[in-house]
Amino acid sequence: MKLLIAGILSLLVVWLFWGGCGGKIYQDNLTGTWGGEHIGMTIVDSSITLEYDCAHGTIDEPIKPDEQGRFEVTGVHIIEHGGPVRSDEIPDKHPALYKGKIEENVMTLTVILTDTETVFGEFTLTNGEYPQIYKCL
Repeated sequence: MKLLIAGILSLLVVWLFWGGCGGKIYQDNLTGTWGGEHIGMTIVDSSITLEYDCAHGTIDEPIKPDEQGRFEVTGVHIIEHGGPVRSDEIPDKHPALYKGKIEENVMTLTVILTDTETVFGEFTLTNGEYPQIYKCL
């Protein structure tokens, strides 16, 4: 009987240790600066902004990852160009789908311009890291 109880307790400990509860693989609080090569994301309350080398954008809804850390959210993506911006210039604005996955403090992100069905880019961001952005001239 003691061996049976010890075996059950051992299995319970292993099950809990290896995530048998279906726990999240990402952090709950996504607020802050996320940085990566050619991208930066700032999450403050309900506001999410993105900066790229020659573009910027917004995400119009909260990022709520599923149990595996995956998410899909929509927003706007604005393509920039080098040189001055004229006061009467119409921004090169596109609706965008932001698809990604968060594992611990690392986010992979794919940006898709939905009106042209173009993948703008795939990025890796780390929470708390500074963005490595080189604005177009």
